[in-house]
Amino acid sequence: MKQKSTRNIWQSTSGIDGRDEAVSALFDVDEVEALMQAAAREGHALSYSETLMALGYAFSRPKMRSLCVVLDAVDRRAAARGEPELAVLVVRESDKLPGQGWWVGRTAYVGEWTGPHAARFIATIQKAAFDYWQAVPDG
Repeated sequence: MKQKSTRNIWQSTSGIDGRDEAVSALFDVDEVEALMQAAAREGHALSYSETLMALGYAFSRPKMRSLCVVLDAVDRRAAARGEPELAVLVVRESDKLPGQGWWVGRTAYVGEWTGPHAARFIATIQKAAFDYWQAVPDG
């Protein structure tokens, strides 16, 4: 029997199963995807608060958790098209790193989810998104 990832367990216990149709009730996946692509083109990350504000919401933990589920959908779409992930561009204001949910289930990284080693890892992934989207014509 295949084990569920921690992320999938959270989604099933929170009533959100991760399908684009289910997650778009609060956020429009296309809108979030376009916002992340624009940030990548501009070469910068957004905090969770900035992302929620750009989508018309004040920060709250429940909205942030819903946003994270939508960001998973955005990354699944990107992977299906052979594009770099974009959820890595949404970070905490305090240390400019993604939250715990982003790190869960990562097999390409070993170490703490904070600190200089994590920051170097994130910078590499963010640079891939920046480079890719800066080379793609807007529109």
